[in-house]
Amino acid sequence: MASLKEIKIRLASIRNTQKITSAMRMVSSAKLHHTQTIVEHMLEYESKLSAILRGTLSAESDMSSPYAAVREVKQVAIVAFSSNSGLCGAFNANIWKELTVHLHQYEADGITVRIYPIGKKVADELHKAGYQTNDSFLTIGDKPAYEDASQLATALMELYISAQVDRVELLYHHFKNMAEQILTEKVFLPVSLPEADPESASSNYILEPSAEQLLALLLPKVLHLNIYTTLLDTVTSEHAARMLAMQTANDNANDLIQELTLQYNKNRQQAITNELLDIMGGSGQ
Repeated sequence: MASLKEIKIRLASIRNTQKITSAMRMVSSAKLHHTQTIVEHMLEYESKLSAILRGTLSAESDMSSPYAAVREVKQVAIVAFSSNSGLCGAFNANIWKELTVHLHQYEADGITVRIYPIGKKVADELHKAGYQTNDSFLTIGDKPAYEDASQLATALMELYISAQVDRVELLYHHFKNMAEQILTEKVFLPVSLPEADPESASSNYILEPSAEQLLALLLPKVLHLNIYTTLLDTVTSEHAARMLAMQTANDNANDLIQELTLQYNKNRQQAITNELLDIMGGSGQ
């Protein structure tokens, strides 16, 4: 049985840890509300921009783009989005688990894979497993900026244009709500252009410049924005996962404190009872 002193030490340690987890939960909550507002607006903007692209081009035929060229897949680039720090539940473990499945499958199929880790956690796992990675964009998730996301998008687009890779995939968490973040796999390149629809209302559009020039202008913007919203989505999911993990840690700490307090009171009562018995026994002699 633990002594009263040992129980008091454990209680003090748990309370100190609870102060840390409570502070981390509040910080994550504040960051979550900030990034959630941004990502909701950016996702809406991306959706509208994509709708404009689809609507204006759906009536055009024979539209093509080098970013839409479909080739036999022999080389793949995977961008895996994780966090730079831990204490966010299974957030990073889920990314690593899903990435491992993809890597093993591509190895079995004889497909060469280029890996772009975003976040130190997934990069550390890849290095431990012996994989070669491109760490040029490792820390862009610390403070998500459109310029950094644009540089990553440009690098991926150049890889695809130069036929160094035949497909680019994104692996990340999509923020659904504070309690749920959905692990998502998305094909970044090649893109799917809208099919021609002569009966579409967009057939009444007068496009200036031409549809080809419009496609060349809008498509890279959509791709750059896609990477930026994915980065924001990941950061928002990370804050939500950490807030939930810290809340769970706080709840567990409260349960432990209640159990240890009850045990402390029982032990203290037993100690007092034993002292009283010793006094009464001594006085009887």
